[in-house]
Amino acid sequence: MMKAGSNVSRARRRRKETLTGLLFVAPALVGFLVFYLLPTLRAIQISLTDWNLMRAPKFVGFANYTKLLGDENFWHSAWVTFAYVLYNIPIQTALGLLLAVLSDRLARAVSLRAVIIAPYLISNVVAALVWLMMLDPILGLVNGFLEIVGIGRQGFLASPDQAMVSVAAISTWRHTGLTALLFYAGLQAIPRHLYEAARLEGAGEWTMFHRITLPLLRPVLAFVLVTSLIGSFQVFDVIAVATAGGPSNSTRVILWYIYENAFKFNKMGYASAISVVLFVTLILVTLLQMRLLKADQSDLT
Repeated sequence: MMKAGSNVSRARRRRKETLTGLLFVAPALVGFLVFYLLPTLRAIQISLTDWNLMRAPKFVGFANYTKLLGDENFWHSAWVTFAYVLYNIPIQTALGLLLAVLSDRLARAVSLRAVIIAPYLISNVVAALVWLMMLDPILGLVNGFLEIVGIGRQGFLASPDQAMVSVAAISTWRHTGLTALLFYAGLQAIPRHLYEAARLEGAGEWTMFHRITLPLLRPVLAFVLVTSLIGSFQVFDVIAVATAGGPSNSTRVILWYIYENAFKFNKMGYASAISVVLFVTLILVTLLQMRLLKADQSDLT
């Protein structure tokens, strides 16, 4: 009897804990359903229609997806987005890791980390406006400095050859601090005795970084690369404020092309089809990254 009563008590306690847990996650779950899952399902539905917002949607099946295959503007925007990713992620990741290691080894002051993270606290729109003024070919401070040192004024955001590099540089400036902070947090989880043992064996800084730091930072590195890649494929704010997809479509990334089709050309079905393709692509790329980086494994055992 006592055993049966104990089992009933444990079952009630588990149900109570489950209910409490569900109550805690309910707000986030409702937010996910309302703002993510339902809009995603609705976008998939709209992608199968021809809808210009002025009349009822007309079902066209996979016609929008077929159209994508021969759309030169779509492939151009995909290539521009890929170029942005190549400009942004490697430099951002390398700088963030460098800042994190230097902060961990040389200075652990909270004030230094606050300075590093400060650009990330500025919104994308504000950051774009600030750099739009600073990079102005005539009145910008950066071009004024370049002229003083004899390099000459540059087009930056107004030049087709420099616009995408400039946009990537703005994003790198804003997000490197967050990347560095994530790496710094990962470094704190690495046992210090490993470095002490390596020094006793005569290992130098590069050897310790290559043999200890990088392998043990793999889960954090995977998280940084996955989130950075997803964010890079969804770049929009800086483009909208600084270049509007120009000059000469040199910064016409996929998200800007989706925006144009949806709200400039009123092709909601086609824009939704591009969104779905981008969504599926990001899922596949994320799964590939997770597998290659072995994000579910850690050497801290």
